[in-house]
Order: sequence, then structure tokens, then C-alpha cells
Amino acid sequence: MDAQSPVIRRYGTAASQEAAALIRAGGIVAVPTETVYGLAADACDSAAVARIYAAKGRPAFNPLIVHVRDLAAAERIAVFDDDARALAARFWPGPLTLVLPLREGAGIARLVTAGLPTIAIRVPAHRAMQDLLTQSGAPLAAPSANASNGISPTRAEHVAASLGAAVPLILDDGATAAGVESTIVAGRTILRPGPVTAEMLEEVLPVAAGTTAQVSAPGQMATHYAPRKPLRLGALVREGDEWLIGFGAVAGDDTLSADGDVVEAAARLFDALHRGDASDRTTIAVAGVPHVGVGVAINDRLRRAAHR
Repeated sequence: MDAQSPVIRRYGTAASQEAAALIRAGGIVAVPTETVYGLAADACDSAAVARIYAAKGRPAFNPLIVHVRDLAAAERIAVFDDDARALAARFWPGPLTLVLPLREGAGIARLVTAGLPTIAIRVPAHRAMQDLLTQSGAPLAAPSANASNGISPTRAEHVAASLGAAVPLILDDGATAAGVESTIVAGRTILRPGPVTAEMLEEVLPVAAGTTAQVSAPGQMATHYAPRKPLRLGALVREGDEWLIGFGAVAGDDTLSADGDVVEAAARLFDALHRGDASDRTTIAVAGVPHVGVGVAINDRLRRAAHR
């Protein structure tokens, strides 16, 4: 294996034990979740969390999501109100992150919260992340396992290509199911759209989309999820030597969904952007995706990816 290549282990008992040992020793590990691959470290270990920021080149004012096994573990770290408990009961384990007041004495490293009085927390559904939480015995801070502002990874090979030897071990459990990062909710405000859509949230309590001037949760920076090449949105046809990523009736070099299925498009989004970025074309174009359901999350990621 190349000296600059990380170790990739197929998910299983031995690989999970190896990853947990690294976490307990203060290291970092790339692990799949149901959304994207995350770069995990013990959220209570300041030095370990610093290794995440160093590996990603992530600005220290950008907080991290903490992953825990279950609601009881979450309540030991964050202060829940009735709204938060209702959302947790409906959507956990799953791709919903809640921004809640940090419980006094929770032991979470200040670098995780970027010094804020709140914490972003979720209970993941993916078997590999759940195993790592169980075997490491620690809450895990885990942003996406890619260089800061780059395309998020939905496969182990995306992690290896983006971070190289900066991550010592990658647990490989194939492509992620959702393909975009978790929905983030603070109170009754959606800070980042994701697989848990506004319509799904509305079945539990009234919510509204919102933004804040301050970065109070992951995924709020104007430029994010970006390929190296310029990106054009809403394309109907290829222009020049563009790599065209189609959707529905718009065909191209690749497609998010030939059937116009926004859920399939979300699962394929970052993988398609990775292929376009690796192509021999100088620019990338993406067809329009309906702004409904998880299409809202797709368009959020594309807008940030194209912002320069």
C-alpha cells in the first residue's frame, strides 16, 4: 500500500474493534453513517477533536455534530424540551440533528461546540457508527470525512481520495443510503435541510426554514460541499466541454435520476459530483432538481457548492 494511502477495512467485527481501539487511544477514524461518511473522534478528548480539524483543514469556529447511541445518552449531554423529545421520538435513530443547550458538566470538549452554549447532537441509524459508539464507549464528534468545503464522501474511496494519510483508518460499508447530510433543527427552525424533510417535521410540530448571521451549526457556511471545478446549476443542455449531470428528461454524462426521483438523486448527488470533478472536463453542470421533499436539501448543497 502507498505510504500516502489510509488503511481501508471492510466493516465487520474485527474492523470495528480496530477502529474503537484507535478512538480510545485518542485517534480519528472514518466511518459510514446513513447520510455520509464521518470523521470520528472522542468528543470529550480535546486533542482527538483537534485532529479532526487538522485533518480536514476545518475552521475552528465551525462546530461539530456529536453522535450518541440513544436518547438517554443524548440527554446526558444536552438539555431537551418537549419539542426536542417529540422530534427525537419520531426520527431517532436517523438523519436528524438537534441543536440544544449544552448540559453543564457534560464533559464535551469546547472545540466541538466552537465555544457556543449549544451542541448539535444526533442518534445515527447506521450499523457501523452504532457499533463504533458501543465499542468505543464514547460520544463521537464526526463531521463529514473530507477536506473542509470539499464534496462530501458517500463511499470509502471518496474519503481516501480527499484525506489520504491524514486519516489512519476507514471503515468501508459501501455507499451511504441517504447521500446528503442530516437535517439540522434548532427549536422549530430548520438550519440545514436534509433527508428528514420539512413535510416530515411538520407532522410532529410546526417548523420554518431559517438562517443566522453566526455559524451556530455545521453546514451553514456560504461555500461548502464544493468541487474543485466551477459548477453551473439548472442546466438543460451541455455548454462547451462541461461534464453534465442530468436529472429526469435532461440526459448527460451522468444522471442523478433518470426517473426524476429526488430520493435517488440525493443518494447519488455527491458521488456524481466526485465523478465530474475527476473527469477530464474543465467545468461541471447540473440539471435542475425540483425544490420539493429532499430536493430542498439537494438544492441547498448545490447552491453552496456553486458559491464562489
